[in-house]
Amino acid sequence: MNDTDLLERVTSLLPAARPAPPERVRGQAVVIVEREHLSEVLRTLRDHPDTRFDMLSDVTAVDYLGRTPRFEVVYQLFSLARNHRLRVKVPVPEDDAVVPSAAGLWKSAVWAEREVWDMFGIRFADHPDLRRILMYEQFVGHPLRRDYAVNRRQPLVPERDPIARPWHPRAAKA
Repeated sequence: MNDTDLLERVTSLLPAARPAPPERVRGQAVVIVEREHLSEVLRTLRDHPDTRFDMLSDVTAVDYLGRTPRFEVVYQLFSLARNHRLRVKVPVPEDDAVVPSAAGLWKSAVWAEREVWDMFGIRFADHPDLRRILMYEQFVGHPLRRDYAVNRRQPLVPERDPIARPWHPRAAKA
């Protein structure tokens, strides 16, 4: 199935998914989904026998400062069985930067969504462990936002022994 056939099949299965404008595609199958339909669309893409997107390769975000909506969350899906790829884009407004979590569908979403939260400040509703992954807990802001001040001073944190004081309180109990 080529990209055109895949897009036709996906949009016929899922009326909530619309193809991206051709100038934004660059040779890949891309659909745009509103966030209120995201969970249903991702589940169908994973479970339907015609698509079977059994692998979530990546979740990332894009900051379009000055545009409304400001953010897009981007899911890269791959079907091992069918050998096709699909990019799913979800527009996210700045004043309510929350998207449903895909962690219940693909375990790879757990770490990728934490990275998006840490770098862009987009929350994932019902995520099992949404906390910083790349920056330290006291870090202020989200460094991949276009309006983040790169010369901003961050709070200093004392040096610590990671064995005696692990990063996460649950690790100390283990």
